[in-house]
Amino acid sequence: MLKDCVALIATSPELPSSVVKALTMSLSRRFPVWISLNAVLLLSSSASAWAQLAEDSPEAKGNSPDYPQTVTGPVYSVDPAWPEKPKDFEWAAMPGIAVDDKDQIWTFTRSTPPIQVYTAEGKLVRAWGSKTIRTAHHLKIDHEGNVWVADIGLHIVRKFNPWGEVLLTIGTPGEPGNDRTHLDKPTDMAISPGGDVFVADGYGNNRVVHFNAAGQFVKAWGSLGNGPDQFSLPHAVAMDSTGRLYVADRNNTRIQVYSQAGKLLDSWGDVIIPWGFWMTADDQLWVCGCSPMPWLEHPDYPGAPLSCPPKDQILLRFDTGGRVRQLWTLPKGEDGKEQPGDVNWLHAMALDSRGNIYVGDIIGKRAQKLVRHDPPAK
Repeated sequence: MLKDCVALIATSPELPSSVVKALTMSLSRRFPVWISLNAVLLLSSSASAWAQLAEDSPEAKGNSPDYPQTVTGPVYSVDPAWPEKPKDFEWAAMPGIAVDDKDQIWTFTRSTPPIQVYTAEGKLVRAWGSKTIRTAHHLKIDHEGNVWVADIGLHIVRKFNPWGEVLLTIGTPGEPGNDRTHLDKPTDMAISPGGDVFVADGYGNNRVVHFNAAGQFVKAWGSLGNGPDQFSLPHAVAMDSTGRLYVADRNNTRIQVYSQAGKLLDSWGDVIIPWGFWMTADDQLWVCGCSPMPWLEHPDYPGAPLSCPPKDQILLRFDTGGRVRQLWTLPKGEDGKEQPGDVNWLHAMALDSRGNIYVGDIIGKRAQKLVRHDPPAK
């Protein structure tokens, strides 16, 4: 049957569309769909018949239902005027961003001044850090309003008050190492309500290190690898209200969930290559990064971590069980030609009390505000 039908179609380029449709229906009932349809498509020279089939489809003829064009979930649009950055301020790579309890946005850039604070409306509040910070990575605000930074240039984590006074230094400034008093290019930190600090000692040591509120070493776990208790670039860390720790195991394309004692509780793999975290007050973990991709050797970034450059740019919201509850994608900008709303090497994100999202990227060299628009009330 299949052979006869294919031969008929192949030798009859002007078959009426009704005959082609009848033969196709018969083939699809009698044989696997992929065999029948591909045989017809490959051997038929009756292009006009297939064009007629497309024209007869409900989508082409507008025969589909009258869909209600109602937005049922939140959407976001960029505010191209945010913030009102002073003309003499520079932005370079923007690896860190956070929002405090006053809805002030703290941007962390590899330029001068490295820390710049803006209101949700874009007004500059203050700026500092030129003499105490060398190379920015992630930034956090603790429960008392203090500012924590991961400085990969000095191999330290530092705690500041909101005006830039140094309160605590973890690690030995300017000296990389792998022991109780040294870090090696630490990437991020999570601070408990009691002041304990959990550092993602990422680029150099591939471990998580626990320090008490006085900055004294408590414990460390992890080593380089892809086993259940190993990391390949722990790039961000966050803590929920129960004290569980979430680690962005970037090169392993997974998020690892731990107790504060270092016990692995859960693993969320193959969903996102995680670059940055933001934990909300109601324990929703937002993650920015890109979708899974293979390792690529890019001539401009030899030896770079996975996803340099990223294939796309995404934001995901997880619940604490690892279920994805929300997805938002952003256009990946072209190097040096990024438009408002584009991101290029999306590295950090944070949310304010209204659900607006603030993002920072590396190659795009800027922070941006994505304004949340909720669907109409029912």
